[in-house]
Amino acid sequence: MSSDATASNSTGVPAELLLAKWIDRFFAWLIDFIIVNTVLWAVFAALALPFWPNGAPDTWFRGDAGPATWAVASLVFFVYWIYFESTSGQSLGKMALRLRTTDLSGNKPDIRNVAIQSFGKAFLLPVDLILGWIFTNDKRQRIFNRAANTIVIKGGKEQNTANIRYVKE
Repeated sequence: MSSDATASNSTGVPAELLLAKWIDRFFAWLIDFIIVNTVLWAVFAALALPFWPNGAPDTWFRGDAGPATWAVASLVFFVYWIYFESTSGQSLGKMALRLRTTDLSGNKPDIRNVAIQSFGKAFLLPVDLILGWIFTNDKRQRIFNRAANTIVIKGGKEQNTANIRYVKE
């Protein structure tokens, strides 16, 4: 089978959705994390530069930026994932690795479900991942993916079917 999800269903054979590996999902998240944090750091540095006596905007890297900075960064990630995954099913990291967030039938998820699964990624990722791994299922869903009825697949285009078979690499 190719690395793309394949559809059938005019013959009644189930469409196959190739579920993304956890490691691929991690690297997609890492790409998103690097991109968004780089942009955030640049914006924060530009806004704060006049207020730093020595002109060194390094608190973001030292990790002592505080809860307000964490809250702003989490909110930016939340909006970033909602925008990209509700419009195309792919964040920039997922585009790079040819992954896609879909509903359980392989279609683009609605914005409500994207918001639910993005909330877990943006604000509660460690809890979401740990519980997702402990209570993993045949669809490789994090807890908030389950709550949102979403999955992450490798490649593929939207499906228009209810007859789905999930395949793991």
